[in-house]
Amino acid sequence: MTADRRAATVVLAGGHESGHARDLAPLVERGPAIHAAAAPGRDLAAAVRSALAATGGPVCVVPMTLGRDPKLVADSARALHWLAAGEARGRLALTAPFGAAEHLVGWLRAAAGTDPDPDGAILVTAPAAGPFEDAELFRIARLVRQYGHHRLVEVALAGGDPDPADGAERCRLLGARTVTAVPASFGRAVAPPAPAGVRDGGPLLRPAAIAGVVAARTAAALHLLGHGEDGVAAGLDAEHGHGYAHSHGPGGAHGHGPGAGHGHGPGQGQGPGHSHASAHSHTHVHTHH
Repeated sequence: MTADRRAATVVLAGGHESGHARDLAPLVERGPAIHAAAAPGRDLAAAVRSALAATGGPVCVVPMTLGRDPKLVADSARALHWLAAGEARGRLALTAPFGAAEHLVGWLRAAAGTDPDPDGAILVTAPAAGPFEDAELFRIARLVRQYGHHRLVEVALAGGDPDPADGAERCRLLGARTVTAVPASFGRAVAPPAPAGVRDGGPLLRPAAIAGVVAARTAAALHLLGHGEDGVAAGLDAEHGHGYAHSHGPGGAHGHGPGAGHGHGPGQGQGPGHSHASAHSHTHVHTHH
C-alpha cells in the first residue's frame, strides 16, 4: 500500500490533561492543518468523519497525552476502530502519543527554569484525574526535583487533594521564599484568581512547540500508513500494565493486587502507559520562556 503523500489533516484527541480537549481549541484556531479537537468517543468519531469528508488526503489522530493518560490512547483507538477497518481504510491513522512521562519531566524542568531562585518552590499543577494518574504526577515531580535545581517541587491538583491553595501553603511552610506554579497539562497552571503569593509560570509548552511535536507524530504515522500500519490495533493495547498490577496464580489464574504485576515498570525501558505501538519517535522540544 502506498500512503497518500498529500499533507495530512490532523484531529487532536484530548483527555484529562487538556480539559477533555477544551484546552486544545486555540491550536485548532491557529491554522487549517488541525481540523478539530475532541474527546474520545462519539465526538472524536464525528470529528474524524468531518475531516475525512473535508479532504481527499489522509487524516491523522494525535492522542494529546503528556504521558499520564494511556486510557486516552486506548479510548481513541476504540473510537477509530470501525472507521479504520471500513470507510476510512488506508486514509486514517492513529499516531504515537504526543508525549511520554520522560518528555513531561524534561518539559517541566524547562518550565521550572523560569524561576531562577533555587530557594523558591515549584508547584506542579494538573486537573485531578484518577488515583494512578495522580500518583504518577507525584513521581514525575520527584524526578523534576531530583534533576533540577529547586529544593522544593510540590504537586497540586485542581479539584483534588492537595488543591493549589493547599499546595502553595505547604511550600511556604517548608520555607519557600517564592512559589511558581507550572502546569503538567495543556491548560493554565492555576485558574484565576491564583492563590495569594503564587506566580503563574506560564504554559508548559508554547503553541509553536506543540505544533512541532504534532507534526513529528503525524509524519511518523504517515510513513507507517504507507506500509499498511494505521496504529489503531497497537493503540488498543495502550492501557496494558496500567492500574492495579496483576499476577498469574497457580494454574494460570489471574490475581490482582499491588506489586504483583507483569506490566512494564520503572527501569525496564518502558514509560508509564507505554503502548506497544509501531511508531516510536523521539522529539526534542526546546522551550524558551
